[in-house]
Amino acid sequence: MSLTGRIAIFIGGTLFGSAGFKLLGSKDARKVYTQVTAAALRCKDQVMHDVETIQENCSDILADAKQINADRKKAAEEEYIEESAQA
Repeated sequence: MSLTGRIAIFIGGTLFGSAGFKLLGSKDARKVYTQVTAAALRCKDQVMHDVETIQENCSDILADAKQINADRKKAAEEEYIEESAQA
C-alpha cells in the first residue's frame, strides 16, 4: 500500500473515531447507557435474591440431613444395646 493510501486510511480512521466519540457522548446515548445500567442493576438484585433463597434452602437441607443421620445413629445405638442385652 502506498504512503498516500496509508495516510488516507489514518485520516479516515481519525474522523470516524472523532464522530464515534461525539455519538457516544450524545444525550440520547447517555439515556441508553442509563437504561441499560438500570436494567443490569435490576438483574443483579434478582440474582442476589435468588442466591439468598438457594442458600436458605441449602441450609434447611443440611440441617435435615444432619437430623436424619443423628436419628439413624441413635437408632443403631439403641439396637446395639438391645442386642447386647439379649446376648
